[in-house]
Amino acid sequence: MLLSHAVTLAEARSYVAALADNAHTFDASVEYEHVLLELDTIHGGEFPPLTEVLVDKRDVLYAVAEAAIEELVKHGVDGLQVELVLARLEDARALDRQ
Repeated sequence: MLLSHAVTLAEARSYVAALADNAHTFDASVEYEHVLLELDTIHGGEFPPLTEVLVDKRDVLYAVAEAAIEELVKHGVDGLQVELVLARLEDARALDRQ
């Protein structure tokens, strides 16, 4: 994994983890954790450490997580896998809004 790919993946994982930590419901938190598991599966269990997240506003966390996940395509991650992860992220967000 190249450094730029590792940085993008670390950012995606960090912001999704922050969403899980800040979720309003247990079900939403679990769904965000599923997003993390999918990201880890796509990368064969190889992942960089989490980075520091300096914001706790869920809209900002979501936007950064979404952008980082979308950017994974530029690093060779299959586009369909990325779309599936983004769909799961949106499902988690919908649960979190309830």
